[in-house]
Parts: sequence; structure tokens; C-alpha cells
Amino acid sequence: MIKDWIKNTNCAITICDADGFIIYMNEKSISTFSREGKSLIGHNLKDCHPPKAWSKIQELITTGGSNAYTIEKNGVKKMIYQTAWFEEDKVGGLIEISMVLPDVVPHYVRESK
Repeated sequence: MIKDWIKNTNCAITICDADGFIIYMNEKSISTFSREGKSLIGHNLKDCHPPKAWSKIQELITTGGSNAYTIEKNGVKKMIYQTAWFEEDKVGGLIEISMVLPDVVPHYVRESK
């Protein structure tokens, strides 16, 4: 099901089903949550997120939407991107991609052709 490049990429990828239960974590995601690691698979995101974050997760699953933001923890900046995934035109759940950002992130404006 999951290709090797997803399994071994340098971004943490966590996937849940439409009820919020974690169904997949790549190696980076497992190491990011090293205390619990792979044992989080099968657990609900509601159990590890505060009410406001859980509400946002439910909204994204309900609407099929996406959410992006940055965080900083222990001096490490990350970009978090959450988006619904679909199965036969129905929301199957949510994918979260977390990537470490450098101290300075260049921003480019590209011209349309």
C-alpha cells in the first residue's frame, strides 16, 4: 500500500481514517513521537490533541479541507500541512505532513507563463 519513498522520506507523515484513528505512520513520524512511536497506530487523534485542535481535525474531515501552519518547539521550526484524503469521492480521513524548516525560508514569486 505505502510506497518506500513515503515510508523513508524526511517528513513525518501520519494518516488517520475518517473517525480520527491513526492508520499509518512513516518512520519519521514514529521517531518524532518516540515516546509512543508505532504504538500510536490504532489510537484516536482525539486522545492526543487539545479540544481546539481536535475540532479543527473534525472540520477538515467533514469538509474535505486542508490546513497549513508553522510551529516552533524546543527551538525547531516546523511546517504542518493537514489535508483530507479521498476514497471513491468520499473523505477517507486526514494526512498530516510535518517538516522541519531552516531558520530562514526563502520566498519566491514566480511569474505565470
